Amino acid sequence: MPKGNNTEIRHRVIVVGAGFSGLVAARELEAAGVDVSIYEARNRIGGRAWTDHRMGYDLEMGATWVHWMQPFVWSEITRYDQKIYASPYPTTAYWVGAGKAYTGSKDELMKIFYPLQHKIFEGSREFFPYPHDPFYILNDKSTSPELLKRFLAADTGSVLDCLRDAGYSQEEIDLADSYWSGASQGPTATCSPMMAKHWAALSDHRGDLLDEQTLGFKLAKGMKGLYTSIASDIKATINLNTAVAAIEHTDVGVRVTLADGTVDMADAVIVTVPIGALKNIELSPALNEDQQNLVREGSNSVGCKIWIKVKGRHEMAAAAPGNNPISLMQCEYFGEDDTTVLVGFGADHEAIDLTSVESAQKAMNVWSKDFVVVDCTGHDWVADKWSGQTWATLKSGQFFKGWNLFSGIDTRLRFAGADWARGWNGVVVDGAIESGITTARRLVREFRAGLLGSPLEPNPKTTSVA
Repeated sequence: MPKGNNTEIRHRVIVVGAGFSGLVAARELEAAGVDVSIYEARNRIGGRAWTDHRMGYDLEMGATWVHWMQPFVWSEITRYDQKIYASPYPTTAYWVGAGKAYTGSKDELMKIFYPLQHKIFEGSREFFPYPHDPFYILNDKSTSPELLKRFLAADTGSVLDCLRDAGYSQEEIDLADSYWSGASQGPTATCSPMMAKHWAALSDHRGDLLDEQTLGFKLAKGMKGLYTSIASDIKATINLNTAVAAIEHTDVGVRVTLADGTVDMADAVIVTVPIGALKNIELSPALNEDQQNLVREGSNSVGCKIWIKVKGRHEMAAAAPGNNPISLMQCEYFGEDDTTVLVGFGADHEAIDLTSVESAQKAMNVWSKDFVVVDCTGHDWVADKWSGQTWATLKSGQFFKGWNLFSGIDTRLRFAGADWARGWNGVVVDGAIESGITTARRLVREFRAGLLGSPLEPNPKTTSVA
């Protein structure tokens, strides 16, 4: 860092949000000698990753699965000596197509489903030769005009249009709709086709590997074991129950006003709140028009995640189109009391009451009335003021004019989080960690190069939260 009179001059950064991205950003900044203040609106750390003890288990209310092919989260798993274990593989599958309910083995279901994914993934190898650099071919002078034209046109329409155009049956389209309604956490009619192809590229263009990365392996100590480990390496106080109301950023520094009126000042600020919660912070200068449009429009993530306990042992998976309360479901835990805990995902958070056994029973009846629901739970992330969405899946058109609008910013206001990741954008913790690291390290480089000027002089009239 810059030095004067043999005394180190320290920069100071405020981090808004104590989810994975905020925690990792704070750790990176402190390691480089930057002073950090962290403000978190909730009464806990973790953000949209939240391990909570319910129904006799440590259940993940938000982010759940990890994988060794997710480079950033795997590095943290290795760093903190966390262990993983496999979710159970279902033997029986239930699915609904063209208004008819089917039962078979999961392997039989996958034989129908994976060719549909292969069709949806078409173009992924050409479009994403380097998956963690999603716009590579835009900047590669050797990209042919024909490929560039197809690339720029690929994020229009619905993720399922390619199946309809190719004449797939309604049963097959309904099966694909089941997956993408649950995976995109919203209606497939607005789900980005390009997002699906990017996920494919991050999974070696294989549907089975995509499933393994996003539904296959959990942390033995839960997400809590990982985010608390990261937090333990941070020296700064993590101020909980401390919402940020306004941020003013100028050429010389940032002024952050908390909900209680307290003001804090720093050389820069990293905001890690999701797209759906950015409306809670007044920014000055305001976001540009394209950024404001994205915040108003929101992501495709208006769905839900629910945990359901049923009587008996059911090694099962289930799928139903997005007009049903739950689109995807699989078994996760088998109790000694002869019960099974299932985890499910739906496209509309208002279509099911996450805490109502009656509502959950009605959802399960779509596949079979033999299931007996005894308990259910979940967290409505869309209704949650501090998230306003589940994970940040993209609407059609947002791949090129969405998440990327918040990267490469050269003011003292920076954004980080899963919503802004270049790799696993939105869907898994890996993207949050990636964005936290890259945003923090860029600030460090700019501080060291003197690109952001000298550290901000303290204002004696300013009150800083301890």
